[in-house]
Amino acid sequence: MKREVVVDVLSFVGIVIKQIGCLYETLQYTWKHRFCHTPPSTGAHNPLFRSPYPRKSLRYIRSQRVFQRQPPVSRRHRAWWYKAVLRCAVVVGLVYYMMPERFVPLLRVVQKQGNSESGESFFEPETGMGGMPYFELGLLGLDIKTASLENGAAISGIPEPAEYSKPKLLLYTSYTVQRGDIIGNLAQSFGLNQDTLISVNGITNTRLLQISQVLRVPNQDGILYSVKQGDTLESIATKFKTTVQALQTVNELFPDTLRVNTSLFIPGARLEMLDLQEINGDLFIWPVRGFITSHYGYRSSPFTGIRQFHSGLDIGVPMGTPIRAAMAGRVTSVGFDKSYGNFVVISHHAGYRTMYAHMSVIRTKSGDYVGTGEHIGDAGSTGLSTGPHLHFTVYKNGVTINPRTLIK
Repeated sequence: MKREVVVDVLSFVGIVIKQIGCLYETLQYTWKHRFCHTPPSTGAHNPLFRSPYPRKSLRYIRSQRVFQRQPPVSRRHRAWWYKAVLRCAVVVGLVYYMMPERFVPLLRVVQKQGNSESGESFFEPETGMGGMPYFELGLLGLDIKTASLENGAAISGIPEPAEYSKPKLLLYTSYTVQRGDIIGNLAQSFGLNQDTLISVNGITNTRLLQISQVLRVPNQDGILYSVKQGDTLESIATKFKTTVQALQTVNELFPDTLRVNTSLFIPGARLEMLDLQEINGDLFIWPVRGFITSHYGYRSSPFTGIRQFHSGLDIGVPMGTPIRAAMAGRVTSVGFDKSYGNFVVISHHAGYRTMYAHMSVIRTKSGDYVGTGEHIGDAGSTGLSTGPHLHFTVYKNGVTINPRTLIK
């Protein structure tokens, strides 16, 4: 714990103790000299809170006889103990705060050296699995040269067992998805990358994870790879920066030959960033910020009332709102359509295309390369439209898909 935190805690405890003592003295004084006040005329004990006449009691409390200068509280009504405790707390905090930083690790080292006769180990696992406690090398009399530090020869605690670095046989366990589970949290609880759970279970959209769905959980990180025509163990190992021995051990591949379409587990491999963004639904950004007036799917036409399929999202925004490219790509088409009005189409990687319709102004041209978030036009109400908005459509290999599953 940092010294500043210790001092703050001790100060807070001292203040609380002092306030308790003051409250104690106040209650003793009040009970002795106010509520048990004896009027000089009668000489009888007449506590005010027992009076049957509230108005007379109130006037009596407000009189000068009650609020006149009272004699000091006797010693037996004083809370003397809190002062000693407060002094001790302040002294301990000041000593600990004023102690130089270099003495803290030195005291720890001296304490451990003094217990060497009892059989205790000098390097006890205080900070992690087998890790050494923090101390300065100069206090131990060790002379570590700069060159050795650059070569990685510095003291770093107990070395990692060699078995941890060796490839191991692939084993699976199962897990049933519960309410509220997401891939990121599940992977963290199993000590794996989310790439591993996604690849092993063939998940194409993490937002569509279903309750009671059974997931396979491997005992190590990696992804599945489908063997293609002409692949060899050497070429696969080179592609994923691993070794042939690791592939053979993990997948139990005793012969050197491979079969096409065989699934191999590549230990330590990761998914491509764009593929991971697509699966997690973080591939596109919002082209505009507004409210959705019509979702993707079937709806009743606002013009005819007939049920028809709506191929995108309608996002209501004020006239002239800047429209941004949802992802980097090449502008393949711009123009005007009777239904879509002024529109722009952008082609992206992996067969994706996006269309932005009902623009009032187009601010790009065909053939331009636009980056993510670049201004490509202004929102409007051209074409078949009931008001200013943006019609946003996403195509995957020529087929429309729900944009909501791919937007951050």
